Amino acid sequence: MTETHENASKETVREYEEEADDQSFEELGLDARLIRALLKKGIEKPTPIQRVAIPLILEGKDVVARAKTGSGKTFAYLVPLLQKLFTGNVDRKKLAPNAFILVPTRELCQQVYAEVLSLLELCRVQLKVVQLNSNMLANDLKAAMAGPPDVLISTPACIPKCLSGGILQAASISGSLETLVLDEADLLLSYGYENDIKAFTLHIPRSCQCLLMSATSSADVDKLKKLILHNPFILTLPEVGNHKDDIIPKNVQQFWISCTANDKLLYILAVLKLELVQKKVLIFTNTIDMSFRLKLFLEKFGIKSAVLNAELPQNSRLHILEEFNAGLFDYLIASDVSQSKEKDEAPKESNVGSRKSRKQAKLKLDSEFGVVRGIDFKDVYTVINFEMPRSVAGYIHRIGRTGRAYSSGSSISLVSPDEMDTLEEITSFVGDDENKGSNTITEFPFLTKNAVESLRYRAEDVAKSVTKIAVRESRAQDLRNEILNSQKLKAHFETNPKDLDLLKHDKVLSKNAPPSHLRDVPDYLLDKTTKEAREMVKLTRDAMGNNNRRRGSKRKFRKGGDPLKAISAAGSKRPHKVVKKTGASNSNSSSSDRHKHKKIKAI
Repeated sequence: MTETHENASKETVREYEEEADDQSFEELGLDARLIRALLKKGIEKPTPIQRVAIPLILEGKDVVARAKTGSGKTFAYLVPLLQKLFTGNVDRKKLAPNAFILVPTRELCQQVYAEVLSLLELCRVQLKVVQLNSNMLANDLKAAMAGPPDVLISTPACIPKCLSGGILQAASISGSLETLVLDEADLLLSYGYENDIKAFTLHIPRSCQCLLMSATSSADVDKLKKLILHNPFILTLPEVGNHKDDIIPKNVQQFWISCTANDKLLYILAVLKLELVQKKVLIFTNTIDMSFRLKLFLEKFGIKSAVLNAELPQNSRLHILEEFNAGLFDYLIASDVSQSKEKDEAPKESNVGSRKSRKQAKLKLDSEFGVVRGIDFKDVYTVINFEMPRSVAGYIHRIGRTGRAYSSGSSISLVSPDEMDTLEEITSFVGDDENKGSNTITEFPFLTKNAVESLRYRAEDVAKSVTKIAVRESRAQDLRNEILNSQKLKAHFETNPKDLDLLKHDKVLSKNAPPSHLRDVPDYLLDKTTKEAREMVKLTRDAMGNNNRRRGSKRKFRKGGDPLKAISAAGSKRPHKVVKKTGASNSNSSSSDRHKHKKIKAI
């Protein structure tokens, strides 16, 4: 029965796509308020996954939707979910939230929460929406759940905590829960939430509508389907019209550069300093230490960047994302801890130390943090793999941070001899015999050997100064600063959400100021090929309007930046006293006399 139902649903999806490529939101049966809200957000037409999923969800069907990153999965379930709440029975008794949205990371939790609030604000509908995380105190959880809310957005770890603390009652959930959404379902089990989800399934009523959203199909998704869903519609969109939905979109160009592990700092310096790539740039490393080493190295050459990692408090991580998405800085270094061995190595190192050090090592990284999946990086034009991921899936998800919503993008992977096997594995998986010339990883054509060698002596000299001790100290200093700022600014940003420029995350960490002569690359170091490539990238950036965005954001930052500077600037604008003409002429004559005297003295 299930197999027949799944096949029928796939046939329905395929037929639906062919007949309704230009279908509008009105034809999907959406509420006029939601349509207006989507138009105000710049969303005029539904994406393929939205065209298929929204009518099924509005009918109350269980749905499993698999579509690539940036295809509009979030709105595919949020819009019909909100419409059901708009048109639901207002007089019903509500002892628990009507809708649960469970996500794997706190960053995705915040992202979904912000989207729900923006839709409700534009629709001018009052619904109570709360987000929870496992670090919240019992009193905060009780205060948030008072009411109770209409929509609860959380990681799965919070639900058992609320049930054991009496904040949520099992009977209340069974009587009130109407819709359950598992977003990024393929990550929920891999992040260690299997026991939490299993405990929660005991309280889900059979009448509850369940939705699973995922970027990939995996054994974990199949396990969740069997655990929660009953005869679901399986929506897999391998094709949209006559265009194949590639693993990596055709609008993303993929390049690789061969270099030794020791030369990676030199090569990334050449790529960034010679301006051979479009901004904004997202750089991936496998460990937090390497992220800080790269940041310290780049800032010596006047390239400011911020580091996003699992050590930082949640408020700081969210603020870094907001600043980067707003365009306040162009380079973000993200440590993909889920792909590295850092999590596994921490307990081994702590076995030698004391009980206190073991506790610190255990609390070091946030288990509810994921940078490759579940974070919406906006307008990323270039992704750089400073270190290659340890799996094909890691590569695909990293590259998925650019080229979102059918915009153009590019990726560059720095590949050492030890990583060539990984590159070959990725190339064979991503490459397509049917579509040769697309979805292939080619050598980066714009960087010449002469251009790299011209920067070698500078890069090697600076790299020697970025020692392990310097990395450790800067890592600790950054963590202390962010913890302090996170606590101080928490209340401020709750009341002033628009003040994104009060706290800069791309600040210099080095004790000594970067040498001024390293900021610019002299023209005599650039060969003809590099100059032509640099000019081509600039022309492309001008055509994309990227420069205007940056200038506007910087002007805005200077105008509404540090309040202390604003006070001093205001003071300098006071009207000066009018000087009499005689005084002015005397001052002019005296200044000319001084000038003559200096000339005579020089002669």
